[in-house]
Amino acid sequence: MKTALIRGMICVVLAGFAAHAAARPPLPLDSRHPILGSWVLPIEHPRHGECLETYYFRADGTTLVTSAEEVAETVFEISPKPSRAGFYRWSEKLVKDNGKKDCSGKVSRVGSESVSYIRFLEDGERFIVCQEESLRACFGPFYRLQGQSL
Repeated sequence: MKTALIRGMICVVLAGFAAHAAARPPLPLDSRHPILGSWVLPIEHPRHGECLETYYFRADGTTLVTSAEEVAETVFEISPKPSRAGFYRWSEKLVKDNGKKDCSGKVSRVGSESVSYIRFLEDGERFIVCQEESLRACFGPFYRLQGQSL
């Protein structure tokens, strides 16, 4: 009986450590990383017209995202330099969401994760997001908002 209780307590403690480690944001980015700052993605909705998604990429590895009625927060990692093909690998996990609909009319699920590839356009003030290190399946561009930061 005591052994089962001790094992159960150990499992609870280990689960707590695992949850704490998973909730920790990634290491801070170099303050010169081109992704840092505020970006907007205009989305044309067939019934509702234009909708804006705004991403505030912070150096602590978190992002605040607003999309229609949705307000969400992610933790993210992005490669410090582009690959030979010119793409930055971007992974993110949704950690907070207000449960309201985004520009696509969907409600995001906390805990969802994704990996995408970002390619900055020549001016550095726009980027596209691709499913792989290729221009075959991409969306955007995102536009840098000047003077906006968190």
